[in-house]
Amino acid sequence: MDYLFNSAWWMRNRHAQTILPRFFRPLQKVPVKFEELTTPDGDFLELAWAKEQRPNAPLAIVLHGLEGNINSFYAKGMLKALTQKGFDAVLMHFRNCSRAANRLPRAYHSGETSDLEFLINTLKQRFTDRPLYAVGFSLGGNVLAKYLGEQQQQSGLQGAAVISAPHHLSSSCQVIRKSCFGLYQKYLLDRMKRSFSRKLDTIADVLTIDEKKLHAIDDLWQFDNLITAPLHGFKGAEDYYTKASAQSYLNDIKTPTLLIHAKDDPMLSSQAVPNASQVSGNVTLAVSETGGHVGFIGGKNPLKPEFWLEQAVPHYFHSLQQRLK
Repeated sequence: MDYLFNSAWWMRNRHAQTILPRFFRPLQKVPVKFEELTTPDGDFLELAWAKEQRPNAPLAIVLHGLEGNINSFYAKGMLKALTQKGFDAVLMHFRNCSRAANRLPRAYHSGETSDLEFLINTLKQRFTDRPLYAVGFSLGGNVLAKYLGEQQQQSGLQGAAVISAPHHLSSSCQVIRKSCFGLYQKYLLDRMKRSFSRKLDTIADVLTIDEKKLHAIDDLWQFDNLITAPLHGFKGAEDYYTKASAQSYLNDIKTPTLLIHAKDDPMLSSQAVPNASQVSGNVTLAVSETGGHVGFIGGKNPLKPEFWLEQAVPHYFHSLQQRLK
């Protein structure tokens, strides 16, 4: 399969590729069963398992983006596509993205990899003989790429796919602040403020912020500087962006990995899109001219859009499976 994407002729606009896919399948349902996995620090991760489980099938982990969850269109679509292609699949909700607020003050951020490591180790212990793969979207892609670079040969994964990840967080934040007249920034901030309002009592001993101050934040950089960074031990937003960005880890990846990006992504800076010199020989770069942010809609018929990511990622994982045989 050629991993270079070609946009549908009727959807060349980068904002259309980014915004419209969520409206194509509004009634799509993916049956899941939830599991609450207790973490070593006494908190929990909510897992959403696709119900079409097979005892000996390879496993695939799905990681959502900023403020995403099992209802995100790309997450549902990928979970369904993987199960249809013979995988067992599970979505890991990052802390505070699940149905209930997490118990501890800490939440999640772009460079937090310990929960993913814990989940992978847990699954490897449960299913000792089953190959394990992972796919991450946007923020989840940055988390996955950083994890792969940190762990190198010890990732526990047979393969990975990283989609539309902000590998350079600082410059990508500046793009989001301005792109589409601030629409993306407002959308993300509204969701982040709604999410964090659930745990204001929990973080009261760590941060001095009340509901009024929280809802007064109108800038993504400001949110990260006032909340994300101090809540997770960073000196400020720029310190967080520098330390959490996956870019410096890409050359250390030892796991076969497919990195998918679009040059016209309206939520990423050009610095966030890797080139061949920035990645290891284990990485397959699939950088297309178009595709938007987690869009990649193709097909000749506007009434029957093709979700290219749901073809490319299972195909890549299957190609790696063949090598194991």
